[in-house]
Amino acid sequence: MGFERIFSYNLGREAGVTAEQVRKDFSQFGIRGKKKGEYCIEELLDNLNDIFGKNEQEDVILVGMGNIGKALARYECGFVKKRKYIIAAFDIDPSKYKKNADVQVLPMEMMPRFIRDNGITVAIIAVPGISAQDVCNQLIDCGIRGIMNFAPIILKAPPEIVIDNINLCNSLEGVIHCAKRGKDDFGCE
Repeated sequence: MGFERIFSYNLGREAGVTAEQVRKDFSQFGIRGKKKGEYCIEELLDNLNDIFGKNEQEDVILVGMGNIGKALARYECGFVKKRKYIIAAFDIDPSKYKKNADVQVLPMEMMPRFIRDNGITVAIIAVPGISAQDVCNQLIDCGIRGIMNFAPIILKAPPEIVIDNINLCNSLEGVIHCAKRGKDDFGCE
């Protein structure tokens, strides 16, 4: 819109919090504004991108090349735009192995060495629920610190492991519920 500066009250209004909360949160990360909570937009965006690692390339792996796995492997636009790359996938089905594809698909036995050799710390799980916890345990044993889980179960892991359990069916049910009842009912946003 051509603005070079923004105020904490503008940001607070858009985020649904007070200007004081914006300033307090920013100060936790060493982001300082000018008088009255004024921020240079370019500097603020640079700081936020650094905090969230948006300027860094992050390589991840994918375990499971079923329907969801294939869709995630093809989701190049979204991940690449944010500098997140699925550099390999692993599966137990030999018919899915491909070394010369955009996202190579390798046997599970190769996963520990691949993770170690490439310094991978984040993985995506897209396997059936029955094998998801076992895959999670294997990944943790290989040094994975963060997991995005598309399997239809809640994974259990030590507290230092970051897990985002994504259940598409539950999300859809939540949207249906809120759409039928109205956004203001039952905490729908």
